[in-house]
Amino acid sequence: MTIAQTATTSFKVELPQGIHNFGPTSPDTFKVALYTAAANLDATTAVYTTSGEVVGAGYVAGGNTLTISVTPVAANNIAGTPTSYWSFANTSWANATFTARGALIYNATEGNKSVAVLDFGSDKTVNNDTFQIIFPTPDANSAIIRIS
Repeated sequence: MTIAQTATTSFKVELPQGIHNFGPTSPDTFKVALYTAAANLDATTAVYTTSGEVVGAGYVAGGNTLTISVTPVAANNIAGTPTSYWSFANTSWANATFTARGALIYNATEGNKSVAVLDFGSDKTVNNDTFQIIFPTPDANSAIIRIS
């Protein structure tokens, strides 16, 4: 199976249709679910799936609810290109024992529609400790979601 980091194709189509609300007023509920190397997540992943999802102590199916840390803003990136970006606060699972290879960010408000696939680059194992996803710096060059 494969996990390929990307904004999903369905998200790219749904965003200009106004399906996903990241704004400061009544934003949708976004979640992040963790997956093992047995998962198949890529640009074609359209909705949250339990196939290949992590099972282990400290983890509940469906993952964690994310907090929007930066609502959509615009700034020039390092190349001078106007870029819209937004991000989420870091999230963690306490007292966790499991192995994860990647994650799926999805919109729980809108029928669990996918937003992005995260590839951790290798298996990440935690044994009765805290597993944390640390999102990149929320700016025009590094934010987890950017449109240039």
